[in-house]
Amino acid sequence: MTETAPATTSSIDTAQLRQTLGDLVVASHRLTRLAARVTGSTESPATWRTLSVLQGVGSMRLGELAAQSRVSQPTMTKIVRNLVESEWVERVADTDDARAWQIAITATGVDALRAWRDALSDALVPMFADLTADELAAMRCTVEVIASRAELSPPASAAIAGH
Repeated sequence: MTETAPATTSSIDTAQLRQTLGDLVVASHRLTRLAARVTGSTESPATWRTLSVLQGVGSMRLGELAAQSRVSQPTMTKIVRNLVESEWVERVADTDDARAWQIAITATGVDALRAWRDALSDALVPMFADLTADELAAMRCTVEVIASRAELSPPASAAIAGH
């Protein structure tokens, strides 16, 4: 019995990979916008993105957070101000620079983010309730592949840096 080597970019059709990745990003954004509309939430997507970044990466300075969330620093200042008022984030003294602050998600923010994600999932269940077991398994596998590649591994970091 011969073992087959895993596919690499040299053994797969790069044009097909490029097209599939583009389609995946577009479909993902469409699905996110649809779910958000169905929930009726009035929170900005930037709010949820900011909380997700803080939960995933940990506390950081405002400028870093703006870059991670892909918004300007003045926009992030406004987002953080609103999140502080909601008690979803807090400003924490930066141990490396007494003049600076780090932004950290609070337990209340973690709960709000979890509730938002639950609401998104609940909104989507009726649209996907007729999936077969194989389709659901394929979706689970796809999520795992994407999650593993989306971590800030050396290839992901290089892609972000434009290399």
